[in-house]
Amino acid sequence: MKTHPEYQYLNLLKDILDNGVRKVDRGTGDASYSVFGRQLRFDLSEGFPLLTTKKVYWKGVLHELYWFLSGQSNIEYLVKNKVHIWDDYPYKIYVEKKGGNLSKEEFIARIESDTKFAKKWGNLPKIYGELWRRWPTRTGRTVDQLKWVIQEIKDDPNAHNLIVNSWNPEYLYTMAVKKDASRFPICHNMYQVNIIDGKLSLQLYQRSADIFLGVPFNIASYALLTLLLAKITGYEPGEFIHTFGDVHIYEIHLDQVKEQLKRKPLPFPTISFNHTFKTADEFQTEYVNLNNYEFHPPIKATLSVSGGYFEKKK
Repeated sequence: MKTHPEYQYLNLLKDILDNGVRKVDRGTGDASYSVFGRQLRFDLSEGFPLLTTKKVYWKGVLHELYWFLSGQSNIEYLVKNKVHIWDDYPYKIYVEKKGGNLSKEEFIARIESDTKFAKKWGNLPKIYGELWRRWPTRTGRTVDQLKWVIQEIKDDPNAHNLIVNSWNPEYLYTMAVKKDASRFPICHNMYQVNIIDGKLSLQLYQRSADIFLGVPFNIASYALLTLLLAKITGYEPGEFIHTFGDVHIYEIHLDQVKEQLKRKPLPFPTISFNHTFKTADEFQTEYVNLNNYEFHPPIKATLSVSGGYFEKKK
């Protein structure tokens, strides 16, 4: 009998529990257990890899990917669609600059109700959508990496250069001038598309991965992106390949991980599209059907807002 593909993820959880080395984030003080250099592979003809050993927030996956694809960098769209997975980082910036005279709940309510406030405080500059669709250049023009990749697939399916990059040193960490430095740590930083035997596959390189909270989202998001690109370019979907740099379990998630490991995977769901679209810009979230998603109950955990810009104390 063939092993369920979700065991790749569960076995990686076990690997980190057994072999992870403890690290402490210098900004937050949050501890995690890390291994380095791992890979998961999902054949998309065998089902859609939305993990089943705990319920994954599908609405969040779908709207977040649309947010990226449409080149947005302001959380207003997500908040108005009741998706709150990105709330912490703009609020962190707001507290840093304003001293936190609003609670996080009050801040998010203002983002939803006050367009002017959202425009000022809801933006996360140089985040994925902006860099995918509007990469800034020295001349002031922008590069639409995603549009270029789609056109290259159509013009030259044998190409080896179908890469979209989100890692721009000009805006990251202490490589950046302080005023330009991104407060959000780019984690899933590069993906490459390839056509083999009439099938479109996508490989993601994720330099840092919160395996309990973040990775289930990342798997589903980039697997869906693979299906979308295959649909747009007219190829059959191949594999989604997820390659990790530092992949870790936060110390605050250890009990939740152990609970998840007691569960057995259920059959993967499938994805179908109910509308034709020929470009990324034509895509809408309502065009996607998630079919037959069976799952174990959700397991709640607190997000660690680690990484990103760190300013040394003088």
